Amino acid sequence: MLMKTSYKQILSISLPIMLGSATQNIIVLCDNVFLYHYDQLDFAAIGIVGSFYLIIASIGFGFSRGGQILMARKYGEKSLNLIGKYFQSLILFEFLMAAFIFLLIHYFAEPLFRYLLESEDIIQRCLVYIKYRSYGIFFSFIGVSLIALYTGVARNSFILYDTLLLAISNVVLNYVFIFGALGIPEMGIKGAAIASTLSEIIAFVAFVIYIIWDKENRPYKLFNFSGINWSSIRTNFSISFPILAQSVLGIGAYFLFFTWLENRSQEDLKISNLIRNVYLILSIPSWGYATGINTIVSYFIGKSKRQAVEPLTLKTSILNIFSTTLIAAPILIFPEFFLYPLYGGEGGIELIRQAKPLLLLLIPILALYSIGSIYHNSIIGTGHTKTALWLQAIVTVLYLIYCYFAIKVLNLSLMSIWSGEFIYWGGLLLLSVFYLKSKKWFIKKLFD
Repeated sequence: MLMKTSYKQILSISLPIMLGSATQNIIVLCDNVFLYHYDQLDFAAIGIVGSFYLIIASIGFGFSRGGQILMARKYGEKSLNLIGKYFQSLILFEFLMAAFIFLLIHYFAEPLFRYLLESEDIIQRCLVYIKYRSYGIFFSFIGVSLIALYTGVARNSFILYDTLLLAISNVVLNYVFIFGALGIPEMGIKGAAIASTLSEIIAFVAFVIYIIWDKENRPYKLFNFSGINWSSIRTNFSISFPILAQSVLGIGAYFLFFTWLENRSQEDLKISNLIRNVYLILSIPSWGYATGINTIVSYFIGKSKRQAVEPLTLKTSILNIFSTTLIAAPILIFPEFFLYPLYGGEGGIELIRQAKPLLLLLIPILALYSIGSIYHNSIIGTGHTKTALWLQAIVTVLYLIYCYFAIKVLNLSLMSIWSGEFIYWGGLLLLSVFYLKSKKWFIKKLFD
């Protein structure tokens, strides 16, 4: 597939990734919606443990992004046989990382939750969820490697179909295991964990069958394994680790944010959990465009067309802010209408009304996010992932300092607390634009 610099090409690459790159968000969202209708304590708990699992999933996704950038670069250089080498290294590394994290969860999750949380009911629910959800780590980590391959070579159509399969499976299985159906007893938050893990397995198996069947993969020599290539593993690690650290920083900041709110008020936690769920839905376009710009930038650098990077970043930002605003504005202005199917009932309408001022605040937040995320991910696409990490670390520290004082010290309103998003995304946008304009990324060659 020959890549171009047109809006149509950017959209065709990014659209399937919008869902594929947000699979864990979709799963957590489904769990949230079903548990809201099942039990309010389960709903409060999933807001915390869901964020915790997103941190775990971001580790696998972060490493896959590095592999995606490497494969896109080799695709641009027409070194097709090297794509298989990086793919195999990525699969091996993701499996080993999944095994390591699986063990960490089973030995250290309980003391961590007991250290951070105060409510015993919520602690127990979090532990039940993470216990059963942990088995999905292997399928999640290896699954994002498959997505990285197809994203890297800009053949994304099956990603969309596989994500739809995952979402449909998750909805059906959540209903069966949470509320009880087809002879299966109701399980609440435990059922949500089992359902989400099973849906990941279903989507993974479907993707493996497709990748074996797909004849267009043959030039990449995906299955010509001739031993462990430590050089490609090191290269992938050097590119991926800063991306991983960025993901952990971002989602980890949210995890701390929600634990601080839990310490303050369960009412604030419920409202903020609703805001976060809406935020997850409306950020899906940004996830797709951000991952797409990784591939596009790396591909054009591989074609020795670095001068195309800044115009492509600007075009992608314009597309992203247009797409996000088009979707977000009606939902956030009329939340009672659009959110009622998800959070229906008298209690749901009251919760939506309480959250409405914050939902309106999301409009400018999402606008800033849709631009800042693209410029930051453009830097990641150049391969200068360490620089991108440092930029994100700076704004994350500023964001956490603000949130700590707003929640713990000054006891500010939720409106003031959520306004910290402007510090995060505004700061990241300014730093990213400054770095791209500096051209420091223009000359340095990062890998062979």
